[in-house]
Amino acid sequence: MTTYKRRLNLNVGINTTGYLGAGWKYRTGTREEITDPAYYLRLTQLAHRGLFDSVFFSDHPALMTDPNSRPFHTIDPLILVTALAAQVPDIGFVTTMSSTYNSPYNLARRTQSTDIISAGRLIINVVSSFNPGVAANFGSEPLPSRDVRYAKAREFLDVAKKLWASWDPRRAGDVPPERFWDASQAQAIDHVGDHFSVKGPLNVPRGPQGHPVIAQAGASEGGIDLAARHGEIIYCNILSREAGQAFRKKVFDRAREVGRDTSEIRIVPGLVAIVGETREEALRKHELFSGAGSEDGLIKRFIEENGLDADTFNPDEVLDPQRFIPDPNRLMAVGMGLGLSDLLAHEKLTAREVVRRSEGHHRLVLGTAEEVADQIIDLWADGTVDGYTYQPPRAPDDIEEFVEQVVPILQDRGVYPTEYEGKTIRDRYGLPYPD
Repeated sequence: MTTYKRRLNLNVGINTTGYLGAGWKYRTGTREEITDPAYYLRLTQLAHRGLFDSVFFSDHPALMTDPNSRPFHTIDPLILVTALAAQVPDIGFVTTMSSTYNSPYNLARRTQSTDIISAGRLIINVVSSFNPGVAANFGSEPLPSRDVRYAKAREFLDVAKKLWASWDPRRAGDVPPERFWDASQAQAIDHVGDHFSVKGPLNVPRGPQGHPVIAQAGASEGGIDLAARHGEIIYCNILSREAGQAFRKKVFDRAREVGRDTSEIRIVPGLVAIVGETREEALRKHELFSGAGSEDGLIKRFIEENGLDADTFNPDEVLDPQRFIPDPNRLMAVGMGLGLSDLLAHEKLTAREVVRRSEGHHRLVLGTAEEVADQIIDLWADGTVDGYTYQPPRAPDDIEEFVEQVVPILQDRGVYPTEYEGKTIRDRYGLPYPD
């Protein structure tokens, strides 16, 4: 057996019924449980059994009311993970929060409190919000431009880091017996910038991790810069080795430019895994859970999503990567949409091949449990990625299959732990503690 000095990091998404929109029709469970905290407790306990590093909650503070879809974000994730952390040990929690529609002080206070309550198990996934529907829930002002949102996000995290460190009980020496504390432990930050003016200090002390681990999702130019400056765990869309190595180099080069040590950064892209007794069974599951119904259905969906002419399109011709570069000015997230064009820039593929490589803007791996484990290890073993955020097509069914069938293989291969290690999520990811 090959001996590895690193270990594979795995998170698992546990939003509502699973990642794939049509998968809810084939899952175990009811519609009503997606707003029941007990349901998320069961999913977290299942993830804990599989020794996942963290459970991941994406978030979107707007209810999507498309009758052909389903609610995907329900209970406020920070409140939910605070309750879950009190009931499930060891496992970490990734909670998504907007830098556009939050104040730095309020976010710093709430997240530092949760990190203390969870004994150092919080990761915050900071996003800049791209949906005008979200903007409409926070006032009459239109959604700011992408440049403004990212500039605000950079300053937002600068302020949050200052606040997280502003009350540090270690700062003072011995406190005289006639005093309860030494006020010099807390220092004002007096921040005045383009977007925020915050005096401080924070009224929550430094947490067990220094501050919560910062995750960042995005591969646009603004997203790369934010990741390079502040991101510790980078959630992204990597579909191939060459594309992943190019992405890693881009983030690391920018991080060095702004004076960061790249050992502080972990690349943990999304992954959709579908396990079958045979590869053919996994292919049929993919067609079913995606809602396409067949391979022809997958190709039809690809044509529609990319605005192609169904009458002239040949699914067996090699695709031109330039055709699939997303508009940098579109309202939708740009970074996740770059995955396809990046893949095609490095590999000559047809639409028939591409629809089996990507699902929901993430790398798709399918086959037997052995084949899925092989594909997971493949990009990790040479350092292209540090791990994955597994997005199960159905919850809880596919999480349970992964835990029972894939995790033991990863453990037997020596890439995945057999018990939880370290006290905090920083320990588990091998991330440094902030000064």
